[in-house]
Amino acid sequence: MNILEIKNLNKSFKGKQILKDLSFDFLVGETNVIFGRNGSGKSTLLKLIYGTLKSDKLELKINGELIKNNNVILDNRIGYLPQDNFLPKRLKVSEVIRMYFREGDKQYKVFYAPKINTIENRKIGQLSLGERRYLEIVLLGNLDHKFLLLDEPFSMIEPLFIEIIKDFLNNLKKTKGIILTDHYYNDAIEIADKIYLIKDGNKIKIDKKRDLIDHGYLTS
Repeated sequence: MNILEIKNLNKSFKGKQILKDLSFDFLVGETNVIFGRNGSGKSTLLKLIYGTLKSDKLELKINGELIKNNNVILDNRIGYLPQDNFLPKRLKVSEVIRMYFREGDKQYKVFYAPKINTIENRKIGQLSLGERRYLEIVLLGNLDHKFLLLDEPFSMIEPLFIEIIKDFLNNLKKTKGIILTDHYYNDAIEIADKIYLIKDGNKIKIDKKRDLIDHGYLTS
């Protein structure tokens, strides 16, 4: 069993505690969805796990192995999709794919993913938001990470690509553990195995959509 364990995660900004003693167990084969209002700390949580932001306190283990100094960013077992696009706009899609993957079989897998053939000869800067987001997720999903952190994979993109991304992630979780945050709650719930809400710095386990209403995240 591949497991990413997060224990006693704490983070404060300017004397205000944003996240309070949070603990999670994330498994390969599951999609974990984390909801929260703007400013609740859900994006901060992903950055703390990945290591691009320093925690006040955090014990992080992968398969029981303690990651010293939480230096996950150098650990190839975890990948991270930030909210902001990160691919070089001047390069063609085909060039980016070959830059990420040297081996022919891995290139083949990406080139023959749904819809990639329709954009492979265009530059990254010419892609729509949905096309670019989908490409980023396909690239990261085909790397060797066992766990994948996704910050708002569905937000502000075309419905067609939301559906394609959901299909891709449902297949991807057979070999990876997925942890994602998003405001597009219906799409996120549709692919979720476990759901959590971050509210007032605390973690709340969510069992059904009604719970999100009861805890004030949704109005109806």
